[in-house]
Amino acid sequence: MTERVLTGITTTGTPHLGNYVGAIRPSIEASRAEGVESFFFLADFHALIKCDDPARIERSRLEIAATWLAAGLDPERVTFYRQSDIPEITELTWLLTCVTAKGQMNRAHAYKAATDANVAAGEDPDAGVTMGLYCYPILMAADILMFKAHRVPVGRDQVQHIEMARDVAQRFNHLYGQGRELLVLPQAQIDEELATLPGLDGRKMSKSYDNTIPLFEGGAKGLKEAVARIVTDSRLPSEPKDPDASHLVTIWDAFATPQQRQQFRADLRAGLAWGEAKQRLVDLIESHIGPMRPRYEELMAHPERIEEILQEGARKARAVARPLLAELRDAVGLRPLKPLAQPKTAASGRAAGPAQAALPVFKQYREADGRFYFKLTAHDGTVLLQSTGFAEGREAGAWVKRLKAEGSAALAGAPVERGAEVSPEQVAAALDALAAAQE
Repeated sequence: MTERVLTGITTTGTPHLGNYVGAIRPSIEASRAEGVESFFFLADFHALIKCDDPARIERSRLEIAATWLAAGLDPERVTFYRQSDIPEITELTWLLTCVTAKGQMNRAHAYKAATDANVAAGEDPDAGVTMGLYCYPILMAADILMFKAHRVPVGRDQVQHIEMARDVAQRFNHLYGQGRELLVLPQAQIDEELATLPGLDGRKMSKSYDNTIPLFEGGAKGLKEAVARIVTDSRLPSEPKDPDASHLVTIWDAFATPQQRQQFRADLRAGLAWGEAKQRLVDLIESHIGPMRPRYEELMAHPERIEEILQEGARKARAVARPLLAELRDAVGLRPLKPLAQPKTAASGRAAGPAQAALPVFKQYREADGRFYFKLTAHDGTVLLQSTGFAEGREAGAWVKRLKAEGSAALAGAPVERGAEVSPEQVAAALDALAAAQE
C-alpha cells in the first residue's frame, strides 16, 4: 500500500546549513523511497502568525522554494505547493474548528508558553496573543488531514500538534462519519538520527542566536567567511587538538564519509592547525553545496519558474483536496438544496423511520497505555465488539476497514471480544448491516 508522507516547510528566514542537514537533505532523500507518496508545502499561512513584514514573507517564500528545488526536490515525483494556494485547507480549518474543544487549545504548548510569559511579566495572560497563534494547531491539523497523510515527520516539540490532529479527526469521524473513516489519523514520525548542527558559537545553529552558516546566501565567499568565525580553542599549530571537544568536527561529520571523519580526527590529534582545519571544512561543504548553487541562483533570478512549479503543485494538491472536501461538506449537511426524502410508511410496504440511524458505529481511540483500540457500538450505546490494543493506529484502522467491508465474514481471526451479554447473532447482524450499507 502506498504511504502518504506530508512535510511542512516554514517560510520565515533564510535557509542555513543547519536547515539543510537537519531537514532538507533527509526529507528529499526520503521522498525518493519506493511506495511513498510525498507532499511538501510552504507553510506561508503559518508564517503570518510569526511575521507581519510582507516583504520578508515574500522574500522568504522565494528563497526557501528555490533552496528545496536546488537541493534536489523533484516536483515531478512529489506534490510541492504553497499552503495559501489551496483554499480547501482554510475551509477544512473551519469545519475542524467547529468540533475542537477550547480546553484542548488552551493546552497547546505555544499558547501556554505565551500566557506563562505574560503572567511572569505581570501582564494580562492573553496580552499580545492573536487568534492565529491560538488556533495554530487547528490549521496544522487541516494541513495534515486534507491529504490523508499517514506519517508526518516532526521534531519532538511538534508531536503534541499531531496528537491534537488525531483527536480532532476522531471527533469529526465520530460526529459525522456514520461508521466511515472520513479523516485518516496521522502518525508523528520522529527521526532520532537527524543531525542537529552546532552554530559558530557551539550552540544550536539558529537565526535567533545569529550563529548560522549560510547555505547559498553570499555564495562561496559567504561560506568561507562564516566558517572562519567558528569558535575554536587557543591551541597553537602543531599542538594536539581534542576532536571530541570541537563543534567544528561535528559540522565536518555531517558532510564527511566515515574514512574522512577518521582521518580528520587523526590529523587534529597530530597537530593540524585550526586555520587549515577550517579550510578543509570549507572545501568539504563546498563539494556538497557548490554544485547546487548555480541552480539556486538561476531560480532566484527567474521566480516565474518557481511560480510555475508551485502552480502545478497546487493543481495536483487540489485534485486530492476537492473530492475530500466535497465529501466532508456533504457529511456535515452543507449540501445542494433538493426535496427532502420522505420517510417510508407501512402503506408502501416498508416500516417508517430512517434505517441509517440504527446502524452501529466503529470508534477508534488511544488509551493512556499508548496503544490504539477500536470498538463497535450499537445505536443505543451498547458495546458489541471491543478490540485488543495495537502498537500502530494503522493496524486498528485496517481491521475496522476490513470489518466494515466484509461484515461477519471477517470475524474469524479478528482481534476482538464480544461485549457483555451480547450474542454472536447480534454482532453478526450488526456487521452485515454495516457491510450492506457500504455497497
